[in-house]
Amino acid sequence: MDYQQLVTQRRTHPAWRLLAADNAAMIASFLHASFVAPNERTIGRQQLASQLDDHLYHLHQGAGEILFPKAATAYLDDWASDERGWLRKYYPPGDDEAHYDLASATEQALEWLQNLGQRDFIGTESRLMTVFDLLHQIVDGSELDPRARIAELKRRKADIDVEIADISAGKFALMDPTQVRERFLQMAATARDLLSDFRAVDTNFRTLDRQVREHIATWDGSKGELLQAIFGQRDLIADTDEGRSFRAFWDLLMSPSRQDELTSLLDAVLKLGPVRELQPDARLQRIHYDWLEAGEVTQRTVARLSEQLRRYLDDQAWLENRRIMQLIRDIEQKALALRGQVDERAFMEIDEAAPSLAMSMDRTLYNPPFKPKITQQIVSDDGVEIATDALFEQIYVDQLRLMSNIRRALQTRQQVSLGALAREYPIEQGLAELATYLKLATQDMHAAIDDNQSEIVDWLDDTGRRRQATLPLIIYAA
Repeated sequence: MDYQQLVTQRRTHPAWRLLAADNAAMIASFLHASFVAPNERTIGRQQLASQLDDHLYHLHQGAGEILFPKAATAYLDDWASDERGWLRKYYPPGDDEAHYDLASATEQALEWLQNLGQRDFIGTESRLMTVFDLLHQIVDGSELDPRARIAELKRRKADIDVEIADISAGKFALMDPTQVRERFLQMAATARDLLSDFRAVDTNFRTLDRQVREHIATWDGSKGELLQAIFGQRDLIADTDEGRSFRAFWDLLMSPSRQDELTSLLDAVLKLGPVRELQPDARLQRIHYDWLEAGEVTQRTVARLSEQLRRYLDDQAWLENRRIMQLIRDIEQKALALRGQVDERAFMEIDEAAPSLAMSMDRTLYNPPFKPKITQQIVSDDGVEIATDALFEQIYVDQLRLMSNIRRALQTRQQVSLGALAREYPIEQGLAELATYLKLATQDMHAAIDDNQSEIVDWLDDTGRRRQATLPLIIYAA
């Protein structure tokens, strides 16, 4: 580590500034309890300020004096400022309330502080076995000689045959409780580290997007070269080791069979006696749902940045078209001023009044409509008035958002009913949203429908009136 580099990092890196802050204990304890412990990706300003008020109240009660006199919102604004950079403050599309997300550097500082505590058990055997397994995978996966590969597979087959014979004879070795606990703790640490990796991936995407915008703002070449440079940088992160690894991880996690396998394995491990003695966090049983939710946030971030980049390029094209129109108007005005002053005799002949240009870059990017456009006309009219308003007032229900609601509710319990889910996450789009919940219960989620019992689900419509629906009891399960 270079001295000057460390001096610069101490002055500029958000993680180091957090550890050196006067109120580091208060800040770290609050951010860990609000974001890291429950795996919250984003929190609204009012909700986060309320949580900070409660946190400060308990600290003041315990100390018997006012330790932190500023308002909660003032602390949040200070932590999200460019000088601190511990929180990321932004406005989601279509929402006028600020939201906050934990910065990747802040999560690194919190993880470092958490690891300062004295660990009750430090395992070394499982990590040594992991090193051996990884080395075997590297050697086997990079071997080019077919005979060497076949020989290695035959050796494994012989070992498996010996193990099968020993088990058939009633001789098989079991892990002792220490080995079980050691491997479980290593698995839990790796699973939690995966969650923090998603924030780092989000940060990398935003950094790439900022670099692209700076490139656009300072570009003075042709648009074709600009687009080639931009999309080259966009593909760069997907072609890196990090991008390929994340894509492989996401494809593996999205496999339904892998999700079921993870669920069954976690259930089996958490039922073991040595593991129960450790009193593990109950959220570990649903850690793969946390991975899915964090991955969905990352995917939405990429889609949102791509949409913003497209609008940015459209604005640039609009400015160029405006300049062209201004030049054309100047030519027309000069032509009108010279009318009657130019010899009327023909001095040049052209085939057409204007050239036919078909430039591929003039084609705008496709933007799907928010509402369908009805172009079919009525062929016959029998004098009957037809209400067509419903055709133009289509409602789109975000099924991904409803699935996230179900997964979030199942993080703290084994099952949840549709009525309880509607109370925690109020229905906003009426029967359309309720019907989507029913679709998820019958197709996409693990759920049970009890026709012998009923449940009342209520919501507020657009006019503020309370609506109720009586449905069979629907229970979503983890």
